[in-house]
Amino acid sequence: MKNIIFLLLTTVLFSNCSNPKEDSMANPFYQDYDTPYGVPPFEQIKDEHYMKAFEDGMAKQIEEVAAIANNPDEPTFENTIEAFEKSGELLTKVSNVFFNLSSAHTNDSIKGLSRTVSPLLSAHGDNIFLNDKFYQRVKDLYDRQESLDLNVEQAKLLGNYYRGFVRAGAGLDEEQKTQMREINERISSLAVKFGENVLEETNAFEMLVEDENELAGLSENLKKAASEAATNRGYVEKYLFTPHKPSLIPFITYSSNRDLRMKLKKAYINQGDNDNEFDNKEIAKELANLRLQKANLLGYETWSHFVLDERMLNSPEKVYNLLGKVWPAALERAKQERDMMTEMARAEGQDIEIGPWDWWYYAEKIKMKEYNLDEEEVRPYLKVDNVINGTFILANKLFGLTFEEQDNIPKYHPDVRTYTVKNEKGELIGVYLSDWFYRDSKRGGAWMNTFRNQSNMNGETVIPIVTNVGNFTQPTGDTPSLLSQDEANTLFHEFGHALHGLLSECTYPSISGTSTPRDFVEFPSQVLENWVFEPEMLALYAFHYETGEVMPNELVQKIRNAGKFNQGFATVEYIAASYLDMSYHTITEPISGDMRAFEKAAMDEIGLIDAIVPRYRTGYFRHAFSSPVGYSSGYYSYLNSEVMDADAFGAFKEQGLFNKEIASAYKEHILSKGGTMEAMDMYVNFRGREPEFEAILQRRGFN
Repeated sequence: MKNIIFLLLTTVLFSNCSNPKEDSMANPFYQDYDTPYGVPPFEQIKDEHYMKAFEDGMAKQIEEVAAIANNPDEPTFENTIEAFEKSGELLTKVSNVFFNLSSAHTNDSIKGLSRTVSPLLSAHGDNIFLNDKFYQRVKDLYDRQESLDLNVEQAKLLGNYYRGFVRAGAGLDEEQKTQMREINERISSLAVKFGENVLEETNAFEMLVEDENELAGLSENLKKAASEAATNRGYVEKYLFTPHKPSLIPFITYSSNRDLRMKLKKAYINQGDNDNEFDNKEIAKELANLRLQKANLLGYETWSHFVLDERMLNSPEKVYNLLGKVWPAALERAKQERDMMTEMARAEGQDIEIGPWDWWYYAEKIKMKEYNLDEEEVRPYLKVDNVINGTFILANKLFGLTFEEQDNIPKYHPDVRTYTVKNEKGELIGVYLSDWFYRDSKRGGAWMNTFRNQSNMNGETVIPIVTNVGNFTQPTGDTPSLLSQDEANTLFHEFGHALHGLLSECTYPSISGTSTPRDFVEFPSQVLENWVFEPEMLALYAFHYETGEVMPNELVQKIRNAGKFNQGFATVEYIAASYLDMSYHTITEPISGDMRAFEKAAMDEIGLIDAIVPRYRTGYFRHAFSSPVGYSSGYYSYLNSEVMDADAFGAFKEQGLFNKEIASAYKEHILSKGGTMEAMDMYVNFRGREPEFEAILQRRGFN
């Protein structure tokens, strides 16, 4: 379905100026973008432009929908489905800019607008998908689709829209539709508030250190970065650390000061759970209960049953079966890892129980002892520019793509870098924007999105405008941004999503690029991670930022030897969050008790050890709660995608890391197809069979 209809993030009403016509003429959203490649003219777009464009965009699309619904002619694919696919141009333009910036470069005005626009967009979606006349036209086409002579992509689009109407409640009576509207409006508002609270709480916490002696274990580069961070916030001769990952992870990995490790880690794991104005526990409870109410209204037992009905794993039972195949072995390995850490701590005279604030610290020590591998030894070879160039090299070797940096393409922030993307024939296929460095105006994490989806309706080729966003440490002084192994994986992962968007060759924008089932969309991104530390790949991009020397074979071998180390922790941390997500969304009765108790009970049920907390606790579980649907009942998706990516990469390992024939088949059957086919059909067309589960256990060292 059209992504815009389900955009439920949101936004302070601005008073309109006196002359609406003059407003429209001055508002960039009402004009064709007179910019290279149609990239939004960010420097011309002001915060006051958004609200009017949203209002007019919604009004215009409602007019277009009314024309479709009231068309006296018999429904056809062209006058109903394609007509709707073409509707909402203005709304799409403003939404694509606004929601990208609300995540990547927000401000108080955009936050306020987000709170306002969210319920408006929710109501707008309901006004479309609860329109009975429109629904009856779509249903008529769906019921007689076999006589319509549709191609595969058209049939998929029709099916998507029909299911979209049904799942939105088009078949409900008027009283139930009114109830559905109220639920949707409340869900959209709460989801926005949840995300805002996480950002506010993360930005609010500061751990200031005055005595450099308390920073034992930290490298000079880390101390320098902390000093600069403090200076930038007006603190003199102090060191600043925050719960943002670029600050948190190095500190809890290297600091020998356990009290400070505990203080900073607790600040992270207690986000949204401090009983203050940014507390998210009651919001999460209400969201879970509203989702249950909505699912029941639509005839589903739980929210998970509703969500999963459209996924590859189409029932809670199948999700639990997947998680259960990995959890026991992962938990057993994590316990072994914990015991190793306890033994090491006691050998050092520390009579402690390993806690979440200790794990990274002792894991690094064990890695040094057992594998002679120090993360700080690897970072100099992972200068962010080199890693970015590595993704471009890989895209060229596999798919013949070239990325050419441009200085005339508009940017929404000076950190953004802009590229044109051409295929092996030299044809322009897309525009790529990358925005990899942390700042306070950006939400945490890393992601891919689009400012424009690829499409080719009526022979009019529209190239995609794709963006990658991350939160890596800014360069400090003469030291460039140097990535950890995990951050290098993240960069390749998000670039995998970008390739999915850039290599799309679909007709309709709503099913192009990454518009696939949630438990398939991570597959193309996770596949790309497999190349990061392959020796053949490292030789192409991993150069020391000072000497220019390629990463030595000895260090490469250390990385490979340690590749399965700490996999118990990584797997348990992730799967625990997946179980927590499912616990909230398989309830059959509303939650009434304390949310901390609910979370604890869910984790006790699976036997989670005290030394590990879920990757996301309730208060900051954005995947599950900061959008109306998002990854709710879907955080398991990364594991399902990993089953496929581990199996798919086997084809390259068998035939060659840069094998053009395999890469061509992967592009043809996966990357170019978007969501035009059933996900498993695409995978089987590529691999010749369904994925084999054993590959993931071998990768993690669990068999």
